[in-house]
Order: sequence, then C-alpha cells, then structure tokens
Amino acid sequence: MPNWTLICRVDDISPLGSRRVTRPKGAPVAVFRAQGDQIFAILDRCPHKGGPLSQGIVFGTSVACPLHNMNIGLDDGRVKEPDEGCVPKFAVKVDAGTIYLDADELASVGTDLALPVAGPCATRGAVGGGQIIEVQTPHTA
Repeated sequence: MPNWTLICRVDDISPLGSRRVTRPKGAPVAVFRAQGDQIFAILDRCPHKGGPLSQGIVFGTSVACPLHNMNIGLDDGRVKEPDEGCVPKFAVKVDAGTIYLDADELASVGTDLALPVAGPCATRGAVGGGQIIEVQTPHTA
C-alpha cells in the first residue's frame, strides 16, 4: 500500500514544466506536468551522462535530456530509439489538484545509482533528517 506524501500542487508546475524533489539519499526526483496536465515522476538523472532531466524540454509525454537531447518517455521511463536505457519512475497520485509521491519509493528507488560528481546534477549531499525537505524549480531566473 503506498505511503503518499504531499509534494506540491499541480498549479505549482507550469504546463510542460517540472519540479525537483530532493531526497536525503540518491539523485533528486523530477516531477513533470506534461501535455494535458498529466503528472509523471522519474529520477532526475539521464541514464547516459546523468543530465538533469528536470531541466530538459517536455513535449507530449516525453522529455529531452538537456545535455544530449536523448528522449525519455515520462510514462515508462524508457529511452526512445535509437538510443537505449531507462530511468526509474515513481508512482504518482493527484487528488484535488495536489500531487503526492510514495514516500517509500522516494526513500528507496534509484538510491543506489551513482551520482554525477560535477555539473548541474552533482549532489550536495544528504540534507534533512531523513525527510523530504525541498521542492525546487529547476530553472532559476
């Protein structure tokens, strides 16, 4: 049974935009508002070079990695041909305009994957006391 935790409101994410959810361990999770206000969540890490997918371009139900333009399906986390690979995806619940993710998945899925050591997706280390403490806009003005 999912252990839903509140992330943000759908309106907090611009259409075809995203938010980053940091975790105490592992790469952040990118939450996307795709075409038709569909909400998806995948690891904020391209399987090729670790690019921050939350900074990619969203089109339809896919996102293009900002580093190499690799296209990744938001609904299944799979890289589109001719490239290969996949990104862990996360269960999402939207209720009354509010987005929830499964806290158990946030604490475990993809936490064993190596983090980039440089660049915009590099980790700053664990933060918070085991709690999700930060939801970020990936682009800052």
